[in-house]
Amino acid sequence: MPAKMLPRGNGSGALWRWRRVVVVCLCAVMFVAAGCAPKQEEETPERVVEQFIDRMESVHGDPKMARAAFDLMWSDAQRVLTERAKRASAVVGRNLGPEEMIAPSHFSLRFEPHRFKARVEGQRAVVAVIGASPGERFDVHCVREENGWRVVLDIPEPPPIRKRKTED
Repeated sequence: MPAKMLPRGNGSGALWRWRRVVVVCLCAVMFVAAGCAPKQEEETPERVVEQFIDRMESVHGDPKMARAAFDLMWSDAQRVLTERAKRASAVVGRNLGPEEMIAPSHFSLRFEPHRFKARVEGQRAVVAVIGASPGERFDVHCVREENGWRVVLDIPEPPPIRKRKTED
């Protein structure tokens, strides 16, 4: 007779107690494991700016870091870099990614950031990047998009493509 079908009176009580203990222990382990799982840090404008600065400082020759920095830019900057990559690809004869349009030599910090403090107003935020000395501060604008907070960069639109007039 299968163990489930044994009546309680002929020695199966120990089996039932053992199963109950196992089930309770498994449930306890699942609850503890769920509580111990690393919690994903809440995305804040301060955290996004800090990550963006770290990634931009690491772009030099590393396409993964360039892509990671590109992913933290707001959609307008991504659109402009994508258009620039499309045009550059046509000139060089190979496909370039928009992250390859990031010029790391144009990114440098005047001081080492020590603190980040955001002022959030609706879907926009201004993050103050503060250094160790008085006067060491600059502001970074952010916007909340559907994929989270993103860094606002003012990247100029590429000029319109001029077409030569053909003479007939």
